[in-house]
Amino acid sequence: MTALAHRYEAVNLSQGFPDFDGPNLGKEHAIQAIQDGKNQYAPMPGTPELRSAIASWASRVNHIDADPNTEITVTSGCTEAIAATMLGLLNPGDEVIIFEPYYDSYRACLAMAGANAVFVTLHPTDTGFAYDADELAKAFTSRTRAVLVNTPHNPTGTVFSESQLSEIAQLCIQHDAIAISDEVYERLVYEDSVHQSIAQLKGMRERTVILSSSGKTFSLTGWKVGWAIAPAELTAGIRSAHQFLTFSVATPLQYGVAELLLHGEEEIEKMLNHYTYTRSLLGEALDELGFRVRLPQGSYFIMADHSAISQCLGLKDDVEICRWLPEQAGVAAIPPSAFYADPSHGSSFVRFAFCKQTSTIDEAIRRLRSTLKT
Repeated sequence: MTALAHRYEAVNLSQGFPDFDGPNLGKEHAIQAIQDGKNQYAPMPGTPELRSAIASWASRVNHIDADPNTEITVTSGCTEAIAATMLGLLNPGDEVIIFEPYYDSYRACLAMAGANAVFVTLHPTDTGFAYDADELAKAFTSRTRAVLVNTPHNPTGTVFSESQLSEIAQLCIQHDAIAISDEVYERLVYEDSVHQSIAQLKGMRERTVILSSSGKTFSLTGWKVGWAIAPAELTAGIRSAHQFLTFSVATPLQYGVAELLLHGEEEIEKMLNHYTYTRSLLGEALDELGFRVRLPQGSYFIMADHSAISQCLGLKDDVEICRWLPEQAGVAAIPPSAFYADPSHGSSFVRFAFCKQTSTIDEAIRRLRSTLKT
């Protein structure tokens, strides 16, 4: 989709990265670290400064205590944390429950680990997306090693409620499974939604791996600095894989991220206010143009139902309209059917990213109105 955006000079609302820079606070400390000569390999699990900052962050944000020495591993973004967790903790033939639509890396990492994905669908509701409790319970078997929980969820924007997390937790305990909790959008929640880590629930701290990153929270996706928080025995497995995937993460950037985790709350507040605005701006425009919009509770994506518009245009599915949009309307989006085991489950949706400057969203709306209202 980004290639099509370049070809047709379209406004790119497809890939989930900001078109603005991250905070100077982090950049200045990374630059200072470079100038101070901190340019050789970092320790394999991460610099002590960053691991200490992550522990402080986990206490404030995830409401858990984590030992920086034995329970925290710094990774090359959350994507490497996912890979290291799966390669380090799964055996061939293990089953892992994944909620679909899913971040595409999940399935690839499971394949590398020789594990099998079991899919539970988040079905559209009047206000958002939700799983069916019976479908989830039936997905657990004697071969279930883990359930992968992504909240806030990419791409639906669902923030799992405490009751949903409790339901998942009870099934994990009942079947002696671990929870792999991808919380990369943990600070991007809107209105009355509240993010909660499944690790907070009774009986789950000892069986949960929390994965996150600085990229989404601080608009520094190119830095690729993430982390995994897990009990010491699970961390040992994660580190055994991490050691041979990347070994260590860029040293000076770790100092920049540490500063942001400790002192970046004002930056997070500014960014959240901006995303709250662009979420509403884009969502209202899409709704006005005939898309069926369920405003996300979290993340920075809108999953919009394009059925009515595609019917008028003679287009059959998400792939066709996502090829049509950049060429005819000058706006690029993502066809989310690629995020489902059965592509037909996502064929009626289009994913738009609103992690952009207001001027970018304004221009995308202008182009969509010009094309779809004629």
